[in-house]
Amino acid sequence: MGTSFRQAMAWLHTWSGLVVGWVLLAVFVTGTASYYRTDISRWMRPELRQVESLSPDAQVRAAEFGVAHLTAHAGGARSWFIGLPTPDSPVVDLFWRTRPGTPPGQARLDPATGAPAVIRDTKGGDFLYRFHFELHMPPLWGRWIVGLCAMIMLVALISGVITHRRIFADFFTLRRDKSAQRGWLDAHNVTGVLALPFHLMITYTGIVTLSVMYMPWGITTAYRGEAQTFFAESGQIPAPRPPAGQPGTLAPIGPMVRAAMATVPEPLERLAITNPRDANAVVTAVFEEPHGLSHEHPQVAFDGVTGAVREVRQGGLKPATRTFTTLVGLHEAHFAGPALRILFFVCGLMGSAMVATGLVLWSVARLPKAGERGLPGLRLVQALNIGAVAGLPAGIAAYFLANRLLPLGLPGRSDGEIAAFFATWGLVTLAALAGPGRRAWGAALTATAGLYLAVVAADLALVDHGWAGLLAGQARFVWFDATLLALAGLFAGAARKLARYAGPRQAARAAAASGAAGSTPAPSASPPHRAHLGGLAPTGPSAR
Repeated sequence: MGTSFRQAMAWLHTWSGLVVGWVLLAVFVTGTASYYRTDISRWMRPELRQVESLSPDAQVRAAEFGVAHLTAHAGGARSWFIGLPTPDSPVVDLFWRTRPGTPPGQARLDPATGAPAVIRDTKGGDFLYRFHFELHMPPLWGRWIVGLCAMIMLVALISGVITHRRIFADFFTLRRDKSAQRGWLDAHNVTGVLALPFHLMITYTGIVTLSVMYMPWGITTAYRGEAQTFFAESGQIPAPRPPAGQPGTLAPIGPMVRAAMATVPEPLERLAITNPRDANAVVTAVFEEPHGLSHEHPQVAFDGVTGAVREVRQGGLKPATRTFTTLVGLHEAHFAGPALRILFFVCGLMGSAMVATGLVLWSVARLPKAGERGLPGLRLVQALNIGAVAGLPAGIAAYFLANRLLPLGLPGRSDGEIAAFFATWGLVTLAALAGPGRRAWGAALTATAGLYLAVVAADLALVDHGWAGLLAGQARFVWFDATLLALAGLFAGAARKLARYAGPRQAARAAAASGAAGSTPAPSASPPHRAHLGGLAPTGPSAR
């Protein structure tokens, strides 16, 4: 009765943010890390040595090694994929699919010899990248969950702007001397408003990236379920070619690679070979994106049996497709140079902080009414907050640490790294659930800081980076370890700041207890209106 539109938006903002906040925080954190996906993968494969460039002859030789290996070990597969070596990752990555519902095959070769590459088995930055939009779930389920959360995130952003009538004015004020609830709200406003264009852009473009999956009905109706035909007509891929059902022999791959590299100036990224033993086999050379916003890969398709060029896809996208690929390019930021990538990374960190402070604010606002111990539902929310804010970064640190500590020849080594990620995240959350409050926050933050320090120590102790050759491609390792040290300092500083308020808080409680026993009010006791998150928020004289 009598609820205003702004009040309705406030209710919508509060509850939409809480329901999906934990998932969104995981999506933001791993998505932010994915801006340096290549650097993470490089750090997690220290055996690789960066090369300056790769000659056309080296690329042809690598492609021939890949085809030879696939012919011997994946002859019955319906599609082959050959990731060609790059200066950052000088290996041949092989991937093949036999039939739907069966696990794909994978292998990695040395491009110089064609022998299996001697490097540690790891998913590298690809795990964090795919977790960002699949949550390490079956792709269909994971992408639907992330998409729904992103849609709710867009609602939360718009309703948040409507709710806070002074949001831009409040941005210039951070009231640390006010109540904890006010302080957390100010922090939420600052991190939300400063990068608000980025938050709106990254959320909307994230939804658009998978829009064909979320809304397939137009394609299903117009193309009768033939999505490949739609992508071909929109200019994104060469026209598909159904198998002939007759055996065929794949032509030598070398001349096709040379012809493709002579046609497109961009670096050759991978080869896709469909129906390799069929008379209608197709070899498609896929190149890296040209510099610019649009996320499009030039492609050259060959008849796999004759080696003749069938189609060249280079530019010429339809307006609607160009709009779509530009939005995808904005989301993934492949166009960004070093300075702009840092800006995207910082905005991603602010998005993570915005979600985290929003989760904390929800609890801060309700603790005074719930009492010191809190209601079971509120305690669960607090524990999930600790698991999301401290547990997820701790899991990422454990993922890096496992990369350095697990034996190199361990079967399923990459799965072991991922298991360390989830186990650490779960342990931090369960520990918080057992006893949420100031101690749980302090223990979680301290443990996270210790894990990041342990990663740097293990890296320096177990890997010979050849620090004397920093100008020869090793500088990224220095920056990576420096970033880990900065994160350790951030979490350690938060834990120390939290511990600083333990003394004044306990003194206030003791004074209040003695005052109550002697029927004399204690002037140093904390005011009842001060909200706190299990001791996370500063109270007492030190808060000023």
